[in-house]
Amino acid sequence: MQRIKQWNRILLPYEQAVEELKVKFKAIRNEFRDMNEYSPIEFITGRVKKISSILEKANRRNVPEDRIEDEIEDIAGIRIMCQFVDDIYEVVKLIRRRNGKDLEIVYEKDYIKNNKDSGYRSYHVIIRYPVQTALGEKNILAELQIRTLAMNFWATVEHSLNYKYKKNIPENVRLRLRKAAEAAYQLDEEMYKIRNEIINAQISFEEKSNSVYEISNNIQMLSLFGYKEEARMFQSKFNNLWKNGSLEDLQDLSKEIKYAIQKYQAFE
Repeated sequence: MQRIKQWNRILLPYEQAVEELKVKFKAIRNEFRDMNEYSPIEFITGRVKKISSILEKANRRNVPEDRIEDEIEDIAGIRIMCQFVDDIYEVVKLIRRRNGKDLEIVYEKDYIKNNKDSGYRSYHVIIRYPVQTALGEKNILAELQIRTLAMNFWATVEHSLNYKYKKNIPENVRLRLRKAAEAAYQLDEEMYKIRNEIINAQISFEEKSNSVYEISNNIQMLSLFGYKEEARMFQSKFNNLWKNGSLEDLQDLSKEIKYAIQKYQAFE
């Protein structure tokens, strides 16, 4: 019990680092979206390794316990998912720009251009990240994995099979995994060919969603201010445009409602 408590204390800064890094990368993603620009970051996940996994890895690599925090680099792990392979390298550029500011890059491993024999593809960045604790600043190692959704699906399956077979996957299953890895990469290649069409469609959808949200809010605001007739009139216009109107029509209606609100407020 005492040993578990000791480990829990050790892992607290790692948990804090994971949460802080998730917030930072989500903020980057949201900043792109708030500017109606395409974000290379689709979503972010994070975890701290379980104590049993840390000890098992240390034992496998002959790392003494007093050296675990210095030599096991993925106790804290962040996974950044991207839609396209070239997005991965854009995210890497974003990370490099922060080097020496709120994190320090220790080294990088490109398993996309140099995939593992198993078929595994991903881009790894090992960083040193400062965490402010009650006992002062602590610099910890963390691993950032940047990959596409297809790469992540394959890696998740491989991880499950490694767990099932205790890292001794039968050869026939390994061959199928390699073929699946190539199929996943081919999917990424095909998606890249229609990248612009996909991005334009997503941006258009995002802009339409924003316009609909603004229109609905402002119609409700008119009604709350007592301009119920005007609110009903704009609601009727919106109902027609929702079915048959273009994005430009919705944006024009949004501007019209905003102008009406400003006009009525000026007379109050």
